[in-house]
Amino acid sequence: MDNQEKIYAMPRIGDTAPDFTAKTTHGELKLSEYAKDSWTIMFSHPADFTPVCTTEMSGFAMDKEWFAQHETKLIGLSIDSVHSHLAWVNNVREKTGVYMDFPIIADLDMNVANLYGMLHPGASETAAVRAVFFIDPKMKIRLIMYYPLNVGRNMDEVQRVLVAMQMADANGCAMPLNWRKGDKVIVPPPSNLKEMEERIANTDYEKVDFYLAKRDL
Repeated sequence: MDNQEKIYAMPRIGDTAPDFTAKTTHGELKLSEYAKDSWTIMFSHPADFTPVCTTEMSGFAMDKEWFAQHETKLIGLSIDSVHSHLAWVNNVREKTGVYMDFPIIADLDMNVANLYGMLHPGASETAAVRAVFFIDPKMKIRLIMYYPLNVGRNMDEVQRVLVAMQMADANGCAMPLNWRKGDKVIVPPPSNLKEMEERIANTDYEKVDFYLAKRDL
């Protein structure tokens, strides 16, 4: 596989998350060991000491307890050295009081960025775009978000979809448009005539029709 193919190879939803070992602000990290038996969110930023990236990385740091309560680990990444990461983490803590103490990958060789399709040459050939990968406890990629270099991601949406996926897994259901915790969830549609008749007769669900029914969790 040549370098161009590596740049454009992008993992897809449902794929096993590509494993790697990388230098981070926590020392050497192997993804499969760090992420074992936990949800993991890995997110890239274009560069240290830049304004949008500082707001984003600070946002993850400020909400680290929320993610811990939802059994989710955090990993940041940019194509900077570990020394740059450390200086930036310290600078942000000095200037704002926010401590970005989750691991941040120093991806100078662009190995992880290539593995995860974070380099989009149309935007930049030397900086990772703002990518977010949600990896479940079985190391499956469950959701991918991409943002352009000049627009920060939405932390509320990151947290909303994480909760939605976790609750859908736990309850065997699906989530409708704009679902938030406390809203009704969608019951899987019938797969045969017997289930269809049972659904039609069911009075416990909020039904538009037999194929679209909602219930409380």
